[in-house]
Amino acid sequence: MQTHKVASVAHNLASAAAPRLITEVPGPLARQVMERDARVTSPSLPRAYPLVPRRGAGSVLEDVDGNRFLDFNAGIAVCSTGHTHPRVVEAIRRQTEDLLHYSGTDFYLPIYSEACRELDRITRVGGPARSFLTNSGTEAVEAAIKLARHHTGRQYVIGFFGAFHGRSYGSVSLTASKSLYRATFGPLLPGIIHAPFGNRFRPNKPAAPGAFDGDYIEEVIFKRLVNPNEVAAVVVEPILGEGGYVVPPDGWLASLRELCTRHGILLVADEVQSGMGRTGRMWAMEHWGVEPDIVLAGKGIASGLPLGAMIAREDLMTWTTGMHGSTYGGNPLSCAAALATIELIEGELADNAAKVGEQLLAGLRGIAPRMEIIDDVRGLGLMIGVEFPDHDVADAVEKACFRRGLLVLGAGDSAVRMSPPLVVRPDQAETGLAIFEEACAEVAASR
Repeated sequence: MQTHKVASVAHNLASAAAPRLITEVPGPLARQVMERDARVTSPSLPRAYPLVPRRGAGSVLEDVDGNRFLDFNAGIAVCSTGHTHPRVVEAIRRQTEDLLHYSGTDFYLPIYSEACRELDRITRVGGPARSFLTNSGTEAVEAAIKLARHHTGRQYVIGFFGAFHGRSYGSVSLTASKSLYRATFGPLLPGIIHAPFGNRFRPNKPAAPGAFDGDYIEEVIFKRLVNPNEVAAVVVEPILGEGGYVVPPDGWLASLRELCTRHGILLVADEVQSGMGRTGRMWAMEHWGVEPDIVLAGKGIASGLPLGAMIAREDLMTWTTGMHGSTYGGNPLSCAAALATIELIEGELADNAAKVGEQLLAGLRGIAPRMEIIDDVRGLGLMIGVEFPDHDVADAVEKACFRRGLLVLGAGDSAVRMSPPLVVRPDQAETGLAIFEEACAEVAASR
């Protein structure tokens, strides 16, 4: 009876087409949680707005006060199959009855290699692939840095301004989206060099006077800073994530592939946010027909359970036993969730992301001419960025959406990102567009 009741509540929640706010937000119970949180948690945690979720289903969240929200950020693009997808929950439940944990680093977990086999199958890296499983995206980045330096015997790694690769030491050394992430933690990992994403210093704005329009890596880095035969890898987000949901110019990723091939440099695609069906393809790189040497996954790979992966071409996996490992990476519960997630994405959800993503992009581009505060709308699939004149305007729109029951997030210097679960429905998309326009109108009227 209890199981039936839970399923009924989840169904009712998932079927909602619009928010339902029954208290002010945050409500009284939410404020209690926030007060306790302020006493016991690290002050380093950046909270976007006072959301205190209790449960979720599909693209809908309910907070501790019973307020319902349309979730257009999916826990920062993590809950790819929506909240508590029945097939994912069932896969996790079955696994809990067999084994909660045993380290895949030191022993042979059947489900670990099953998850790796599926990741190898769905990932194009120019030949047969092998996978290394981690707990998170940032750990996948760390693994790629180590493998690239080990395999090539070279020291330098090139990243891009605006990119976010994580907050652990090697990853934050590559991250260049906000100086806050790096401040006071130096010296950081040596040998990291940054270039403009898409060869523009402000990739989400029109080219400014003095912007570099040539091949920055060839003409500046290789000519002025380091010899290309000392560079181990170029690490790139196919679409900037935390840096503003910026889509690169056509041909740019292909030019990076050619440059890396010519100089024996490994091309690493950080698909932690852009992968797992978010753009309407399994991997964003597929939109440009570019095959990297290494692909990094995380966030949506296991529908909310902690998992990341480094998938590399087999001939690059030249490190030997004991050189890298992880106690919890590839935990059986996370692997079970990942297998169900991959099946769902391939079966229907990547297609849904493409379809509903087109609906959202078209709707937002229809709203933009009516709203002077919107400078740009861009994206692929359900990875959409809306650019505003400055940070304060973007932040005000984000919070105005929250007050109306729509969850979006800021990104970059002055953008708002939309990254709904891949299960989002057309009716929910229409509601989200209407709320977003109302929020923009409120902010525009207050200027």
